[in-house]
Amino acid sequence: MELRTDEKRWLGLARACWSGRTSAGLPSAALTPPPSVAIGVSKQDIREQIWDYMESRNLADFPRPVHHRIPNFKGASRAAEHLPRLQAFKMARTIKVNPDAPQTNARFFVLDSKKTLLVPTPRLRTGLFNKIMPPPGATKDVLRKCATSQGVRNYSTPVGLDSRVLVDLVVVGSVAVSEKGWRIGKGEGYADLEYAMMVSMGAVGPETPVVTIVHDCQVIDIPEALLEDHDLTVDYILTPTRVIATGCERPKPTGILWSKISWEVMGKIPVLQSLRHREKQAGKDVTLRDEPRRLLGASSQQPAHLTAVRGPRDQPLPEPCPAQGEDGPTGTVCVGNLPRDARVSELKRALRELGAVPQRLTWQGPRGRALLHYQAPASAQQAVSRLQGLRLGAATLTVALARRQRASDLPGGRVQEPQPDCRPAAADL
Repeated sequence: MELRTDEKRWLGLARACWSGRTSAGLPSAALTPPPSVAIGVSKQDIREQIWDYMESRNLADFPRPVHHRIPNFKGASRAAEHLPRLQAFKMARTIKVNPDAPQTNARFFVLDSKKTLLVPTPRLRTGLFNKIMPPPGATKDVLRKCATSQGVRNYSTPVGLDSRVLVDLVVVGSVAVSEKGWRIGKGEGYADLEYAMMVSMGAVGPETPVVTIVHDCQVIDIPEALLEDHDLTVDYILTPTRVIATGCERPKPTGILWSKISWEVMGKIPVLQSLRHREKQAGKDVTLRDEPRRLLGASSQQPAHLTAVRGPRDQPLPEPCPAQGEDGPTGTVCVGNLPRDARVSELKRALRELGAVPQRLTWQGPRGRALLHYQAPASAQQAVSRLQGLRLGAATLTVALARRQRASDLPGGRVQEPQPDCRPAAADL
């Protein structure tokens, strides 16, 4: 009988994921020995296989589905329990842990051990790090709250580029990782870029250990041919059943590879712009990937259309842009591109996680959108910044301030409520 494509994918991943190894007397989940990954496979192929497998076997917790995410796998807390036992952890004073859900318990252990916890800002929008500052005399329950995504927002202070911080241990999430220490993330490159930025600011060095925390099924063979110079490797892999010291000898990134960075990325990450200016002043080559094309025919070294890549997260607060109408900014945010099968409960849950809960929500699911009503325009603009890149299922949602209609366009010259127009403003294109 001919197997369907998805069935072949399950079978191939099952063979790769469950290698039959055991730890601490736990029963083996063996199927067959892991085969070599097929020739011609891509990083995205491996991501899709891992995501599909974890969904099909119900190995993940909220948020679901795990596609396009660092999976919040069942057993993440148990896997993190290995972290305090590592010698690298015991010796570390300052530890950077990524903000994803499966590393919540890892963040708690850092705080509970009275070490300094640094968490990258989501998508690097407002800087590189936040330092988590629990209230004096915090109990374990309070520390657990500080380790959550909401706690990271409520108990953090920004760490500037001039802070001279030294990071002794780095904890990252992964979609897939090999026992040799080769890692694949969710495809957006933030972990690799965070590490490269830490190198550039002198926060980490070649000997700084890197740990990842994953489900056992995420440990697979990865072809070395897929690795690139900017890819971050790991020294320790923690799973619910194992601690793997990779002994990885492949060099980690030695700084930011500016030739891999586009003007679009530069426009989204202000701290990256600051680091580029510093390195340019130091005489380093900071030519961007698309800079030669943009400079072609330009009369100066400044790219002619740099402002065209600015997104809503880069707009000044709370200054209104012309596309919002001359009657002032609105306190309503329009969320568009909702999947047909999306539920209002899923959106509400995501809003709670991201700290962007509105006073009122108008659900227009059949039309693929929802309106979020906030008390003040500044709150709405803050919500727009926090919700950039939000996904429900496989869909990336559009998020923008709803537009007011101008008084001159309406009968009697009266300003109407914001209109549910989720198209990006001209300044956002």
